[in-house]
Amino acid sequence: MDEGHIGVDESGKGDFFGPLVIAACYVGPEHLAELEGVKDSKKLTDATSHRLAAKIKAICPHSIIAIGPAKYNELYAKFKNLNTLLAWGHARAIENVLELQPAKLVISDQFAAGGTAVKKALYEKGRAIEFRSMVRAEADIAVAAASILARSEFVRRLEKLGGEYQMELPKGATNVIPTGKRFVAQYGDDALPNIAKMHFKTSATVLGR
Repeated sequence: MDEGHIGVDESGKGDFFGPLVIAACYVGPEHLAELEGVKDSKKLTDATSHRLAAKIKAICPHSIIAIGPAKYNELYAKFKNLNTLLAWGHARAIENVLELQPAKLVISDQFAAGGTAVKKALYEKGRAIEFRSMVRAEADIAVAAASILARSEFVRRLEKLGGEYQMELPKGATNVIPTGKRFVAQYGDDALPNIAKMHFKTSATVLGR
């Protein structure tokens, strides 16, 4: 890597509970020595993600966009497509980093129509850069750094949300139904969009529909 570039990644996309978090991070040659241990957040424990996220935030220009469940449901209703919503979030995070640090290249993990959709959602400053959408992009240091920032923020917000309702909210989408049913029994159907992504089929099961 001769010159710096921006990596972008998200966390919470496949989790029924909690926010969607998108992070963009600029990594230049001057940052590499201090980013030891930075790799795809899926391979790290939550504690390690939090520790590395603090280090990345102190060193690298970055932007973290967290969309809480209520706002997420509102945006999903407007965009009617998760990839369009993701592209919009990726574009905003990239633009925010470009305000802090000029760059010529952005690398993102590949999601359906990702590159084209993100490029369309970028404003003037972002359209001048090369956008590279790759499979297993987390092998790239800037994408790995962005994945750690996104994961750490997702976990922190999920725990905070659970604390607000005095209920531990599990990660993922398969083991969430008992918690969802317990939540609805305690707080009512109308409160579910405050903690969950309602377009998941899981929501119908939780609500008994």
